[in-house]
Amino acid sequence: MTTDRKFCRFANSPKVAPISINQIPEEGFCLSSFVILRSRANPSAVLLGHMDPAAAWDHIGAMDRERVESHRKGWMIPSSHLIFGEAPEAAARRVLSEQLGLAEIPLSGPQVISEVWGPGRASGQGGHWDIEFLFDGEIDQAKVGHVPAWTELKFVDTRTLRPAEFARSHGDVLVSAGLRLA
Repeated sequence: MTTDRKFCRFANSPKVAPISINQIPEEGFCLSSFVILRSRANPSAVLLGHMDPAAAWDHIGAMDRERVESHRKGWMIPSSHLIFGEAPEAAARRVLSEQLGLAEIPLSGPQVISEVWGPGRASGQGGHWDIEFLFDGEIDQAKVGHVPAWTELKFVDTRTLRPAEFARSHGDVLVSAGLRLA
């Protein structure tokens, strides 16, 4: 007897892997790496930014212009969806380089979190599933310079921000990382 459970074993065809599914949630399935950099001077402060809508976010973070425009006023953690076939750590290193202009710095992790969003979060058609890889690091404020991807990039004590001040549920990511209260 074949089970009726739909395990997360994905295949294009059930002929290739009979106990698998070949569809994704209607509102999508995302794999993302987040780089959570803390200030050496103030460990409760995390590097956050406001996206510059003129930057090539489609290339550096998988964000189309409409999404960038709708989220540009909220604080974001430097992050990106994984490129197809890219390892989470490689994506974190790419975020350091492309979004922050930083050379190699020590990162710990990943801490892996999974969030399932009910119908209506995105288009109202069905659920969405995120698997997020959180990498931690620590740097000095002096290493943070102007980077074209952001209109503002600075260390912020995330405990002082309201949930509405974050873009794209990034406040929820910080709650999962233990850096904010729910």
